[in-house]
Amino acid sequence: MKKLSFLFVIFSLFLNAQTKKENLDAIKKFQNNLNKEYLNPKESPLRGDNLTNFKKHPFFPIDLKYRVTAKFSKTENPIPFELPTSSGKFKQYQEFGKADFVIDGKSYSLTIYQSLDLMKMEKYKDYLFLPFRDETNSKETYGGGKYMDLRIPKSNKIVLDFNQSYQPFCAYNAFDYNCPIVPEENKLPVRIEAGVMYEDVYHH
Repeated sequence: MKKLSFLFVIFSLFLNAQTKKENLDAIKKFQNNLNKEYLNPKESPLRGDNLTNFKKHPFFPIDLKYRVTAKFSKTENPIPFELPTSSGKFKQYQEFGKADFVIDGKSYSLTIYQSLDLMKMEKYKDYLFLPFRDETNSKETYGGGKYMDLRIPKSNKIVLDFNQSYQPFCAYNAFDYNCPIVPEENKLPVRIEAGVMYEDVYHH
């Protein structure tokens, strides 16, 4: 029996190490892909000297405490609404659900949205949008907040990896892009030291 218990512990440690490696690899892949996107003139929001001078994004050090498994509650019979954007226009969204999670022993909640335009497209029909603000905004990150891309979960759990959060395009080019403004309910009273940092050298 002791031998079986020992083997179970070893197997559990192996699984945990493997999962940690997979999570780290996913974050590194996100970072590499984001850098490639911004270096590609066909995909980058950067223009002129900002594109020429861009080398790579600054990132917070990867920290898996900011990769949380949240309790997900789907919103029943959501009502479409207009979400204001950085240009003063509006985009059509609906509330998809709530994510409740814990960081450093404290509980938080964020509302997750779904774009009415994207949900009509086969490629993005399961795409979810999570805009949020935290206490790093206007310091290490963009003052308007950050975004996270998600997919519709298959259960009442959803993974929020803040290491894969990013600034909206309008943080880098306010002239060509129209970005949804983070709703007040998604302002977190805590520093989320994860994901893309922001160097305020861009023209707005």
